[in-house]
Amino acid sequence: MNSNFSNYFDASSSSSGDDGNQEMIDNLDQAEKAIHLAIENNNTIIQYLLDQQSNQVIHGGSVPGRSFIHRDRESAHCRLFNDYFSENPNYNDAMFRGRYRMSRSLFLRIVNAVEDHDNYFKLRRDTTGRFGLSSLQKVTAVFRMLAYGLSADATDEYIKIGESTAIESMKRFCRAIVEIFSEEYLRSPTHADVSRLLHIGERRGFPGMLGSLDCMHWKWKNCPTAWAGQYADRSGSPTIILEAVADYDLWIWHAYFGMPGSNNDINVLESSLLFSNLAQGIAPPAHFIIQENNYSMGYYLADGIYPKWSTIVQTIHEPIGPKKQYFATQQEACRKDVERAFGVLQSRFAIVKRPVWF
Repeated sequence: MNSNFSNYFDASSSSSGDDGNQEMIDNLDQAEKAIHLAIENNNTIIQYLLDQQSNQVIHGGSVPGRSFIHRDRESAHCRLFNDYFSENPNYNDAMFRGRYRMSRSLFLRIVNAVEDHDNYFKLRRDTTGRFGLSSLQKVTAVFRMLAYGLSADATDEYIKIGESTAIESMKRFCRAIVEIFSEEYLRSPTHADVSRLLHIGERRGFPGMLGSLDCMHWKWKNCPTAWAGQYADRSGSPTIILEAVADYDLWIWHAYFGMPGSNNDINVLESSLLFSNLAQGIAPPAHFIIQENNYSMGYYLADGIYPKWSTIVQTIHEPIGPKKQYFATQQEACRKDVERAFGVLQSRFAIVKRPVWF
């Protein structure tokens, strides 16, 4: 770790009473830990390569009947480390963010958390004594598939990871992310969250608004022929539906995924947990005032296909008069928050934008 980080820690320690500085120090501590771990793994692999060059030990082949491909994964790790994770990487922070869709410190924090959670991502030796793939290689392959929508086989040329290993890494990574971060990021809104959402809604002209509700179709390229009919959308292509509630900051508070594309938004709503709550008039507790009337239940903005409930506010079709026209314009503008969330999700992670291939 260079002296700039040490100076930063010394300067920050004098103002430990400031919560913002303390949180920043904690984040840098996590990033420093992740960087040290990556350097340690890199040094271990380099030492292994040096030992191999001096010993030139030839081990037995793979399972009889299977072809063996010498991918030289150790050199691939060193190349990946020098390109993105060394103290002076070949590619700068802007290029890293563009290719990984996040900062280097956040990526290393995720790698460190996943590696601690699942031993599959730890650097280990195989039965021949050779080192396997590092956590950086496995997680980088996953992010290449997520960010670019690549097939699992396409990551082999640079990462030197087999197709089956890349798919297994994807499954284990997604499972680990949910298990590690669900409590923080896949939760219902707290009282503080509701207060913030109400403040944003009132500022935009909709006091009591908690977000926008809509559905998105994800094309299923390899849908089994026997299921194609029930998953076909209006265009005849098999799709899977995602129902979501998002706010102005693009935070998705509700997600229900997996319904066949032949369903419409109402069918999806009726089968989701959100429906049972809304049908019973259950919504996150919220207190707001409209025209001197007190309300204790928030609502969501939606399009005209949804039912006319007190917890769902729709636009006015063919509004007559300036007031109704203004309301319709504002409702349709704010309702696009969830559509904007879908758009950002697809632009950042192309795997969602392209037809799903598994």
